[in-house]
Amino acid sequence: MTQTRIEKDSMGEFAVPVTAYYGAQTARAVDNFPVSGVRFPRPFILALGAIKRACAEANVAEGLLDETIAKAIYQAADEVIEGRWDSQFVVDIYQTGSGTSTNMNVNEVLSNRSIEIMGGVIGSKTPVHPNDHVNKSQSSNDVIPTAIHVAAALELENNLLPALRGLHAALKQKAADWDDIVKIGRTHLMDATPVRLGQEASGWARQVELSIARLESVKPRLLELAIGGTAVGTGINSPVGFGARVSERLAERFGLPFVEAENHFEAQGSQDGAVELANQLSTVATSLLKIANDVRWLSSGPRCGLGELSLPPVQPGSSIMPGKVNPVICEQLMMVAAQVIGNATTVTVANTHGNLDLNVMLPVMARNVLESLTFLSNSVNVFTTKAVNGLTANKERAESLVEWSMSMVTSLAPVIGYDNAAKLAKRAVDEHKTVRDLVTSENILPADQAAELLDARKMTEPGVGAGGE
Repeated sequence: MTQTRIEKDSMGEFAVPVTAYYGAQTARAVDNFPVSGVRFPRPFILALGAIKRACAEANVAEGLLDETIAKAIYQAADEVIEGRWDSQFVVDIYQTGSGTSTNMNVNEVLSNRSIEIMGGVIGSKTPVHPNDHVNKSQSSNDVIPTAIHVAAALELENNLLPALRGLHAALKQKAADWDDIVKIGRTHLMDATPVRLGQEASGWARQVELSIARLESVKPRLLELAIGGTAVGTGINSPVGFGARVSERLAERFGLPFVEAENHFEAQGSQDGAVELANQLSTVATSLLKIANDVRWLSSGPRCGLGELSLPPVQPGSSIMPGKVNPVICEQLMMVAAQVIGNATTVTVANTHGNLDLNVMLPVMARNVLESLTFLSNSVNVFTTKAVNGLTANKERAESLVEWSMSMVTSLAPVIGYDNAAKLAKRAVDEHKTVRDLVTSENILPADQAAELLDARKMTEPGVGAGGE
């Protein structure tokens, strides 16, 4: 049986595990919200630790916090930032919509750890009080929105953007390497005119490049912080300029240009920045899903599919079919993309509950935005290293399908007419012949003109056929 100690909060006494660094308010929240077992992720806890330290520094600068107490809070906050006390952040995501339970969780952990550092008794609230000292000049209503922005900005800058830049570089290299490989294009999954494999890969590279640009465009809104607004945005119980001082300290710590929100009522009444980020992540996810699915299709086979690409084999693909290898690296990215798209919907719906002066679905917004950032970062890195870097082109297979395509007639249409070209295409299919075979054997066009028009490489360049050669 777990040993407990008795602590008090404004509602009275409550039992707390004797080994816990959190206090009564956190213990009440654990009891009240046995919902999912899902807790705030590491990036969010790191952000909270950094915010609490920056607030303590700003309070000292204002003469509002004793330096001896502040020194203990600094050490405790640094330990939270490092992850030493992650096991103490025990409140479920599905809790009070403001995240007050989690703000008090960090306040209590920092209070009790600071008390321990100063030689006091854990749970006594002296000499370091969770509200009076750790939470000084703050409210859950500005701390939690600030933590969402700080955590998301750090994950974006340090993890997802570098992952996407790595994928972009890998795809650009493949586009260059495969520029001389002519293959058949496909629209509606049906044969189309020739295209170079490098051209297709360049399209993927550009999608990733634009994904990076989309995410970069969100950063100015993400770097605005709600801290300093306290309860409803007015800044009550907070000194003038407090938000700017805390933002400056966070900027110094993390090397990102965090600034105080231009309007605290916007920053706390809504989470439009989080919605913008979530939906840009959703757009990025659709791009990545298309790329992964294209690679999956082009590498299908290896003998009875398209087989124009070969993926590196990474694991056996079947429990019953020996030798089968599946495109699992593509599939993990596709599933992550689907999850990210769903997360964006959750964040969007949650933002409709910015009721009057506070959004009341902050925890679930934080969880979904951070999950999307983390999942995409990891998934993209896996896709780059285990799929794209080792992806090889099957040139012979790709080029053999070009001649066999009925769509080769497209370049003949400006010369012999659309209807005649359509008839030729139908004959090629019915008679199991190539378009070139029919044109040559029946002298439909002079040999040199036919060779010119049926040059697959030239068909991949602008202007071919435009003048009715």
